[in-house]
Amino acid sequence: MSGLDLDRYRGPEYRRLLAAARRSLERTGGQLTGRISVADPDDAERKAIIGITGVHQPAGTSRMTVPLAELDAALSRATGLGLAGVLAGLGEPLRNRPAETALLADARAGLIAVAQDSPLNESCPWYRAWLADLTRDGTITRLANTGDTTALGQAVRILELLAARPPDVPPVALPIALPALAARITGDTKALNHGTTLATLIMRALSLREGLARPVSAAQRRELWDLSDVIVDDLASRVLVLNLPAQGDGLAEWLTGAARYGTPFQVTLHQLDTHPIRLSPARIFACENPAVLRRACAELGPACPPLLCAEGQPSTAFHKLARLAVAAGGELAYHGDFDWPGVAITAKIIDRHGARPWRMTAGDYLSGVKAGDTTVALKGDPVPTPWEPGLRETMRVTGRAIYEETVADQLLADLSGASG
Repeated sequence: MSGLDLDRYRGPEYRRLLAAARRSLERTGGQLTGRISVADPDDAERKAIIGITGVHQPAGTSRMTVPLAELDAALSRATGLGLAGVLAGLGEPLRNRPAETALLADARAGLIAVAQDSPLNESCPWYRAWLADLTRDGTITRLANTGDTTALGQAVRILELLAARPPDVPPVALPIALPALAARITGDTKALNHGTTLATLIMRALSLREGLARPVSAAQRRELWDLSDVIVDDLASRVLVLNLPAQGDGLAEWLTGAARYGTPFQVTLHQLDTHPIRLSPARIFACENPAVLRRACAELGPACPPLLCAEGQPSTAFHKLARLAVAAGGELAYHGDFDWPGVAITAKIIDRHGARPWRMTAGDYLSGVKAGDTTVALKGDPVPTPWEPGLRETMRVTGRAIYEETVADQLLADLSGASG
């Protein structure tokens, strides 16, 4: 058949009729049992439809209806192609929407099955919440619709490595650099860069696991990776220390020199990795807020016992230094804010390092409430305080947040006593 045979059907008199035919065939998967219509046809459209059906309709007819089978037969006689062939010749190939829907449903179900097959689905509520969110907001449907059949499975494997590795997956050394983790799972060192589908999936999961809002800044993303011992930037991962003498070359010498003068020192993960240090057994105090360390520096100077500062969420550098101290036989004593994020951090540090809570009892909290001259309401959902379960209820009932600055006098008294 020549292109000229189709040209007559490119005219405006056939445009609405054939558009209706395309919609019908795509919706039904090519069935010719239905009927289509053109509302308020102009004179050219009326004459074109009469030519197809052989049924006269007077001018001014409000709607003209054509059985698809008749339209198909007429086009077959005129072009040898039939309705589907003419539509494909005039534009895009016909879509089979029922088949596409079925394929999409199968692909979506396959992605969900992969995620549900992970042992995390059974053991971790945050993982189930993550999968439910991805299902509810259409993320999984979009992955299936775009043909991305790998990102979700890769995300599951990464989460398994970071949270609860299954027996058949080789162990991963933590902490691990972000490019190395990406290469291990995907073969591409850039697969977990910000903005990739895989990185977005992981960030959503880790936010739920840690009980944090989804990160919106580079610092927040780095912090979230740090919580899983994944290093985005070993120079940005750091811990503030005061009076922590060490043995070794490089970093150990710097720490010892700073301790001699009672000078705070920022230790980066890069330094800890590049200049291995040894610590002598000792009681090491740790706090959440740098204001406490600043006061300790100003008021106690070199006499202050070793003090670490997490500066909010502890970094991988903090955890590595704490691990070195505990491994050397030292005792870590930790104090944090009396708000829900603060006690959550405290619980994790106690669990991870066997730390002793430092003035983190219900009595300490109530003393802080009495001493405070401001009223800051607790925000967010209560979290467990396993070292003293009654603390959670006391905080919930009292409804006040007590930050370290409020109780710094007592903390400084403890540090002064420990140094004597």
